Amino acid sequence: MKRNLFTGVGTALVTPFQKNGRLDWDALGTLIEMQVSDKIRFLVPCGTTGESPTLSHYEHNEVVGFTVKRTAGRIPVLAGTGSNSTAEAISLTEAAKLSGADGALVVTPYYNKPTQKGLLLHYRELAKIGLPIVLYDIPGRCGGQGASAATILELAHEGTICGLKWASGNLDQLQEVLSNRPAGFTVLSGDDNLTYLAMCLGADGVISVLSNLLAKQVEHLVFWAEQHQWPAARSQHFELLKIMQAMFIETNPIPVKTALAMVYPKIFQEIFRPPLCEMEEANKEKLEKVLRGYGLFN
Repeated sequence: MKRNLFTGVGTALVTPFQKNGRLDWDALGTLIEMQVSDKIRFLVPCGTTGESPTLSHYEHNEVVGFTVKRTAGRIPVLAGTGSNSTAEAISLTEAAKLSGADGALVVTPYYNKPTQKGLLLHYRELAKIGLPIVLYDIPGRCGGQGASAATILELAHEGTICGLKWASGNLDQLQEVLSNRPAGFTVLSGDDNLTYLAMCLGADGVISVLSNLLAKQVEHLVFWAEQHQWPAARSQHFELLKIMQAMFIETNPIPVKTALAMVYPKIFQEIFRPPLCEMEEANKEKLEKVLRGYGLFN
């Protein structure tokens, strides 16, 4: 297996919208430049944080293409291309490949609850496209149905997938994958607050929500863990824990988009597509208090 491009910190990019509900290309371009400047290792457009369920297929492909073009090869792009329809996921993955994306992040199909056999078939079909695939396992958004460690390892050893975004919170699953994965297979935390723990066990980084806002700080945590400087990594983990938790005070990406609008009001707006909506005022006050505690309004 070739060296995996997707290690360290990858930012799960938000998708900024204008007041009229259209995509805000200026804000997205600025966010991308902020990420590149802060030395983020790779970008992940059109994932959960990018509100992909409410993007049209045209918009989805446009966001991926824009991200690839704007990064201009400076860092890799791992495009979200998952769907509960294999045919739809194939279409999105083919479009990502044509745009020049370096890989595809493919969530386990949601709602229709395929069996493990069905998951194997799903990812094997996608692998035929020839774009490196990172399996995204998040049972909480898939009706409690995810990929077993055995399924992940079977796909990994046959070369169908090159990595795992671990967002199940299942430590037994994580440890089984880490202890039996093939060389070069990357495991990334899908939860900021579990990054330190996952990397202690051997994971390779995180696909982060918080790095939209605090890229350098998340990068520091992962860097120290990569260097096996565990006291420094643990200290950084606890330093960031309160704001990591604040990013999930309501459904992601509501808190992180709200935080970006608070800290950078001239760039980002607190606009979501239904059924997502603005944060409850009580939670917004809690979030603002946390942000002020980190000096983000200075």
